[in-house]
Amino acid sequence: MLSIAEFPKYEAYKDSKMTWVSEFPESWRIEKGKWLFSRAERPVRSEDEIVTCFRDGVVTLRKNRRTEGFTNAMKEHGYQGIRKGDLVIHAMDAFAGAIGVSDSDGKSTPVYAACVPRNKGEVLPEFYAYFLRDMALSGFVASLAKGIRERSTDFRFNDFANLDLPVPLFEEQRIIAKFLDKKTTQIDEAIAIKEQQIALLKERKQIIIQKTVTQGLDPNVPMKDSGVDWVGEIPAHWEVRRGKYIFKKESRPVRGCDEVVTCFRDGQVTLRSNRRSDGFTFAIKEHGYQGVRKGDLVIHAMDAFAGAIGVSDSDGKSSPVYAVCRPFDRAQVNSKYYALYLRNLALNGFIESLAKGIRERSTDFRFKDFSELFLPVPDLLTQDQVVEEIEKNHAVIDAAISELLKQIIKVVEYRSTLINSAVTGKIRITPDMVEA
Repeated sequence: MLSIAEFPKYEAYKDSKMTWVSEFPESWRIEKGKWLFSRAERPVRSEDEIVTCFRDGVVTLRKNRRTEGFTNAMKEHGYQGIRKGDLVIHAMDAFAGAIGVSDSDGKSTPVYAACVPRNKGEVLPEFYAYFLRDMALSGFVASLAKGIRERSTDFRFNDFANLDLPVPLFEEQRIIAKFLDKKTTQIDEAIAIKEQQIALLKERKQIIIQKTVTQGLDPNVPMKDSGVDWVGEIPAHWEVRRGKYIFKKESRPVRGCDEVVTCFRDGQVTLRSNRRSDGFTFAIKEHGYQGVRKGDLVIHAMDAFAGAIGVSDSDGKSSPVYAVCRPFDRAQVNSKYYALYLRNLALNGFIESLAKGIRERSTDFRFKDFSELFLPVPDLLTQDQVVEEIEKNHAVIDAAISELLKQIIKVVEYRSTLINSAVTGKIRITPDMVEA
């Protein structure tokens, strides 16, 4: 991929007289949105299906993508006709990028503005979809809307109509839009490959856990049937016991110095302040809060099914929805081994199926459920070796995942910069770039 600095530039630039973009190519003119587009207000036809404008800029029939997560109106008051090629702006979600060109005929809620060029052959909806989404994702649309309406991020047709917009020659618009279609497709494919690699690495992590926590590290050890369906075969010298004979539930008082401990779905149990504090509900009174100590096995009753089980790395306090567990005999039990074993059961769907079997429509996994669960019992040395092997392998895999995530971030940043540079004329897109 060419760096942005390697692209050709226009011969001359002029002041845009806009706060968002300092300058445009001298050959581009500036017009208000209302002189370029009009709002289409069409009646709905009987055959029209619902069109949805998504935050990634895709505007398509809802059934083409997904149907869950939407509220279906009993009566479609004010619904309007949408046609393929319309520039569609989602007034409430435009700030997040919900602006695009419809690929289908259909109908939509009145919260969408369906915009059509006033003069065919003058403006290309695809070019302005890229331009407006770039404005949105840079934060300009949100700041503009908030400046007009306090505590609102709505971006309505009237806001768009009074916006100053660049107008390159129509052929330039076509070349830029076609170039960005091509390049963003290539970039998205590259991102998808990296995301697939990350998924495979995460799957590899899970395979390592599943194999080692149930079989140990010696592939030649004699095996036996554990007699328990979910435990399966285990090394012949291992035992099987219920959780209540290995762990007990702790109930400690909270100390004045204790901070809140959170059990995350990735298995980390740490002080909330060590990771993040946004997105949590803070209790005015901490009824039933309990002390947590470093080394405790912690089970999040409501989120255990998703992997929220781990060993605390800190002293603190937690909500009563957590089961705080301590081995009866620390000299025989490595709590990290059992955290890994339980998370393996969770991520394979067993804990969810178990909880639902006990309580209809609930995925809670409480200490009582854990206490009755049969668990493998290797000797302490084996438990320690399993934990050490898993942590060593995970460190390597996590480093590889981290590197891929960094690469994705760089590619995403490049895509954003490329789009911005093309639609604002910072770089000049030539016909040969589209065909190459």
